[in-house]
Amino acid sequence: MKLAVFGANGPTGRLLTQLALDEHHDVVAFTRHPDAFPIEHQHLEVAAGDVHDAAAVTSAVDGADAVLSTLGVPFAKTPITVYSDGATNIIAGMHAAGIKRLVCVSSSAVAPHPEPLGGFIFEKIMQPYVVNKLGKTLYDDMKRMEAMVSASDLSWTIVRPSGLFEAPSVSAYEVAIDHIGHRFTSRIDLADCVLRQALGDTYVRSTIAVATTSAKPSMLKLIWQEGIRKKA
Repeated sequence: MKLAVFGANGPTGRLLTQLALDEHHDVVAFTRHPDAFPIEHQHLEVAAGDVHDAAAVTSAVDGADAVLSTLGVPFAKTPITVYSDGATNIIAGMHAAGIKRLVCVSSSAVAPHPEPLGGFIFEKIMQPYVVNKLGKTLYDDMKRMEAMVSASDLSWTIVRPSGLFEAPSVSAYEVAIDHIGHRFTSRIDLADCVLRQALGDTYVRSTIAVATTSAKPSMLKLIWQEGIRKKA
């Protein structure tokens, strides 16, 4: 299968690209910084471009069997449009190329649920502050992306991870429609989940949650690393 990956040079995108190549798929890795892309493979094409550039996006998806988006940016006070602009151009490019399968990464913070084991501080202070203040412009744009994708006629799946952290290998992660009562997702589990969705049709036209249940990282550390310090 030929897969076009957007956000390929981010930490999740790199893992996804490598997993797909390890399973002998052809991958087009779309990135603004092709010279910095760390993976080389005979079945890999690194496509230079910006997701805001409709022509570059259309060129990258041409000939793909499925399109995967792991686009991500840090929290910012200013308006963020990378998710919604990316969705606009990816959907248009897929229509032009006649491609139907789309899997895109969003966040559980787009539609937060009370966590049964979250405690007062997490539920009443930390989560509202991150969603409504610190990450408001980012999550607002994710919501716009989700609305565009779910309103399209594509065979889409939206994947919502929770607090992202690094792990060495894929675990026995859980997947469920809409929400899971766990607060953490390893990047390698997220990457594997995205790849499984591209290769299957169990959750077509569904929004799913993915969670790693075997680890409990520090939430404060994750907020710093994933939302503020570096790109998702």
